[in-house]
Amino acid sequence: MSTRANPTVDVCVLLTREDGRVLLGQRTGTGFADGQFGIPGGHLEEGESVAQGAARELKEEVGVFIDPADLECAHVAHHRNDQGQTRIGFFFTTTRWQGTPTNMEPDLCSGLSWVNPADLSTNTIPYIATIIDRIRSGEVFSVHGWDGAH
Repeated sequence: MSTRANPTVDVCVLLTREDGRVLLGQRTGTGFADGQFGIPGGHLEEGESVAQGAARELKEEVGVFIDPADLECAHVAHHRNDQGQTRIGFFFTTTRWQGTPTNMEPDLCSGLSWVNPADLSTNTIPYIATIIDRIRSGEVFSVHGWDGAH
């Protein structure tokens, strides 16, 4: 008898300014990819839609208010890490938010940076760099960490 999959659901938002730069945060004190840049976001909580969860995470992490209706689902990724744990990531983009992005979690993020998505730092989490490239190319779905899948 097979077991039902129970992946973690990630919700992330790529805030995009008029000049095309996107907001990334440098991780610290998390135990995963500390010192590297990632997209603001987190885990979906019980009772919320992925758009509601993404908006909540951005309020918690960078202090901006986003109307979930202003989020565009740009990419969905099914990821499996080296330990076999799986996640499904919903990656949204938006150019509309209220407030000024501010590091609301200095214990988990050492700073925020507006970066050119075509010229990411080598210090960007490789999985996230790949997702940003796929969003830029218009690819809406990918798998990572599965034998023979890309």
